[in-house]
Amino acid sequence: MGDNVVEVRGLRNQFGSHVVHDGLDLDVRRGEVLGVVGGSGTGKSVLLRAIVGLLRPDAGSVRVLDVDVLRATDAEREAVGRRWGVMFQDGALFSSLTVRQNVEAPMREKLDLEPETMRALADLKLGMAGLPAKAADQYPSELSGGMRKRAGLARALALDPEIVFLDEPTAGLDPIGAAAFDELIAQLQSALGLTVFFVTHDLDSLTAICDRIAVLAEKRVLVTGTMEDMLEVDHPWVRAYFHGPRARAARRA
Repeated sequence: MGDNVVEVRGLRNQFGSHVVHDGLDLDVRRGEVLGVVGGSGTGKSVLLRAIVGLLRPDAGSVRVLDVDVLRATDAEREAVGRRWGVMFQDGALFSSLTVRQNVEAPMREKLDLEPETMRALADLKLGMAGLPAKAADQYPSELSGGMRKRAGLARALALDPEIVFLDEPTAGLDPIGAAAFDELIAQLQSALGLTVFFVTHDLDSLTAICDRIAVLAEKRVLVTGTMEDMLEVDHPWVRAYFHGPRARAARRA
């Protein structure tokens, strides 16, 4: 795989007669923040779920950290799954568990640790995600939307992953909260050497923290490159998205 930590080749995802992806290829490089964008229905979240094994594609191959996740044994999938973390939209926390217990959940499932050790590690991850100490004993319903997202991020970091998959992490946040979350991701990526797969529609996030951008259109990855590369692409959706007034404002900012 070389410098690629994720390689997707010839991916096809189909639900009934509806084909979402057909012949999709994508590489994710070690240590980069890759922003994945596309119009509604292009299958951004579907792609993420196929990569992490939550959805089995109809055709194609997916390699993550040199493991063929579609053909791996259960033990191989278990081992590689410990090396990534996933943050779903709005955090997807367990409502009946406290925030600390939510972060402990992957540790309890994957690791053999004493309760005191899990508690200390969970509190460390919550602090890394920028949450105050008092949030650990609260339930998700007692948190703001932005705090729930940070708790979801802390849970994604629970097993010290090499890759973090983020599904629309700034959706629903006000501009100040979204900018703060972007800054947090950039800081964690730099400090921990993470590779970040970042599904988003937020032009500010793309401009602020993404090293490369992958555009989903026409059932595949239409183009991959830097923000400057996107400005040169002659495709109707790409031009409308990256040359619109919001895109110009994001670049000025």
